[in-house]
Amino acid sequence: MVQWTDFERQTIQSIFGKMDYDDVGPAALSRCLIVYPWTQRYFGNFGNLSNAAAIQGNPKVAAHGKTVLQGLVLAVKNMDDIKATFTELSVLHSEKLRVDPDNFRVLADVLTIVIAAKFGASFTPEIQATWQKFMKVVVAAMGSRYF
Repeated sequence: MVQWTDFERQTIQSIFGKMDYDDVGPAALSRCLIVYPWTQRYFGNFGNLSNAAAIQGNPKVAAHGKTVLQGLVLAVKNMDDIKATFTELSVLHSEKLRVDPDNFRVLADVLTIVIAAKFGASFTPEIQATWQKFMKVVVAAMGSRYF
């Protein structure tokens, strides 16, 4: 089980309290699909993903980006047992969707970049370290049903 300090809990809650889900979620998923084009194979039913403009303007990409962030809100609300919180999502992604678990890490890295760009100087190294710890726990939870 992961141990969280009061600073870490407050930091994660603060990031999510300041985050614009309608902006950050779509931006992160779009960037992921553009920078790592092989991740597009999981979104065949999303329509046109032929270029950056198509991906960034795709309403299904935007909606799923928001969905991803809403899933992360569940992790924030259940920081003491993220693995159990994400059991169903892990099963869905591993057994039904067959998503390569490395894609969770890729999306976490891209989300970190988007948040750093949005928050600017206020995304200090200490805050980034806490954010990355949180994302590492989420990625491990999402991949937990693969093994």
